[in-house]
Amino acid sequence: MLQSKLFSKTRRVPPKDETSLNAQLLIKAGFINKEAAGVYTFLPLGLKVLNNIENIVREEMDKIGGQEILMPALQPKENWQKTERWESLDVLFKIISRYKNEYALGPTHEEIVTPLAIKFIVSYKDLPISLYQIQTKFRDEPRAKSGLLRTREFRMKDLYSFHESEEDLENYYNKIIIPAYNKIFKRMGIDAILTEAGGGTFSKFSHEFQVEIQNGEDTIYVCSKCGLAKNKEIFKEGDDCTNCGKTNWKRINASEIGNIFPLKTKYSKSFNLLYTDKDGIKKDVIMGCYGIGTSRLMGVLAEKFSDERGLLWPENIAPFKIHLIKIKSPTSDSKIDKQAKKIYEDLIKNGVEVLYDDRDISIGEKFNDADLIGIPYRVVISEKTFSKNKVEIKKRDSQKLRLIDQKNLIKMFKK
Repeated sequence: MLQSKLFSKTRRVPPKDETSLNAQLLIKAGFINKEAAGVYTFLPLGLKVLNNIENIVREEMDKIGGQEILMPALQPKENWQKTERWESLDVLFKIISRYKNEYALGPTHEEIVTPLAIKFIVSYKDLPISLYQIQTKFRDEPRAKSGLLRTREFRMKDLYSFHESEEDLENYYNKIIIPAYNKIFKRMGIDAILTEAGGGTFSKFSHEFQVEIQNGEDTIYVCSKCGLAKNKEIFKEGDDCTNCGKTNWKRINASEIGNIFPLKTKYSKSFNLLYTDKDGIKKDVIMGCYGIGTSRLMGVLAEKFSDERGLLWPENIAPFKIHLIKIKSPTSDSKIDKQAKKIYEDLIKNGVEVLYDDRDISIGEKFNDADLIGIPYRVVISEKTFSKNKVEIKKRDSQKLRLIDQKNLIKMFKK
């Protein structure tokens, strides 16, 4: 991508109406644009990062047998009335069409996936099965002021599993989902903390995946002895750890990036989702729900991987692998232009994603923008390096500069 053509601009000063670190970083670097409180446009750089996050999630969901579908954001009122959530869910966006039909803009999809499953689940032979989507969700948040961490329109992966028994659900929950989620977050370079949360009407516990960050809006308590974590809603000061019996708790600021719930028969009963067992007896299907906020995760990653100069994206999340920068004066040899263009084209030909700063601006502006954007590798071609048939390479998270032969650059990054 030529930076001169990129639909994005960097900013030196963060927007006055954004107090959250992730929004300040992402807006300054040209990844997102704020349209209203809790509503953002993902610009080309931001969309590339979001797609990279969602592709990792998709790969790991496919590996555990999840089948991807895409359900509608526009959901009939009648479905929400069946689950008695039309009036009780306070963040539900409700709309009325000109034909007086009423709909909800989906904050979640139990009200769609459960009646959908009725058409395909008949007997025990159809179970277990898991369906997932990556979809835009809507929630009428009262406090949409934390950048991508709390928005009114957001992206989410939600997976729903269907089982014969609670035992089968529990096995899937603990042995399939939790390891898969841990693998997803590890691939993104973060250690997620599995945290006990209240299960509401569904079960005694559900779980959240929390990431420790300085400005996290959640508070969790972690046992210093065994690592068991609880969120503040179910934590009681002075209680012993339910795992090891100790009382040495550490209070941590964190942000939630995923949650998992054993729904059991809550929604299958609402829609009369039944299956016939081996003895010909009809029984309620047991369900589970597993979410990852992919746009929220982008905000957490921005805060987790940044410094005073800007963003520091992990390589498999970054919008590009290399930020190629051409430095030349008005009197420089025009061969530098040709060589920089050739390096750019050779990298692309070999499958390396590269942002080429071909703009006629100062060296300082180019380097400042490179730091703001946070692409993992900065490669510079200048009069000094050109005369030696070399390029200067530097990792974004390092101060160390290296000179390498131009011909070795391709070998270094070729897939």
